[in-house]
Parts: sequence; structure tokens; C-alpha cells
Amino acid sequence: MQAVSYIAGMAQDTISTLAGSVRAGLACACPRCGRGKLFRGFLSLRPRCDVCGLDYGFADSGDGPAVFIMFLAGAIVVGAALVTEALYHPPYWVHAVLWLPLIFILTLGPLRPMKGLMIALQYHHKAAESRFGGDRA
Repeated sequence: MQAVSYIAGMAQDTISTLAGSVRAGLACACPRCGRGKLFRGFLSLRPRCDVCGLDYGFADSGDGPAVFIMFLAGAIVVGAALVTEALYHPPYWVHAVLWLPLIFILTLGPLRPMKGLMIALQYHHKAAESRFGGDRA
């Protein structure tokens, strides 16, 4: 009975603003309470929040975070490589030494916070899978 009242008390202390949801998502925290951990591994979600009990079954960010990051990292790396090539004309091995580590940093570094952000925004906006048919509420 004590656990039920504890979780019911946590339901009153929820994140209600967009800024709070963005902060919780970027911190990889629970989108409802902002205190529980969102991830179990690098990108695998926990089944539910350890603090407020929110079931993370609704969360499906798909490939969205990876696509955003690929576009941003691609623009940065390709732009920097083109400028470097135009100004200094380095050999190809210099490009490999410069840009391969940068690609790993720019793609793997923000992937987890971006996935957390997408899940927090799904929760904040109450996004759900669309259904075709006559079930309109």
C-alpha cells in the first residue's frame, strides 16, 4: 500500500512544460518525472521508470534521432573536409586521420541524448501511432 501512495504522490510532481521535457530528454531522464533513468544500455530503453513507474512501452523514436544526427554531422564533416581540401590540399591519409574520428564523435556522441529528446517530446505531445478507420475520438 505504501508503494501505491508513493507512486500516486509522484504523479503530482510531473513535468508539464516543453522546456522541462526538453531538459529531461537531453539528460536521458524519465519524461514524466525527470528523475528516473531512461536507458538500460547505450540505446536500449528500460521497461519503466524506477522513480515514478511510467511504462516506456509508448516510446518509439525509430530512426528519427539517427537521421537528424547524420544530416548535421554530414554537413559539418563534408563542409570542413571541403574547406580543408581547398585551402591546404592535404594527402588522402590526412583526411582519413582528421575526419574519421570526427565522424565517430559527431554521430555517436549526441545519439543517446537525441533519442531521449525524441522520446520526451513524444510523451509531452502525447504522440501515438495513427490508426486508419472509423475510430475517431
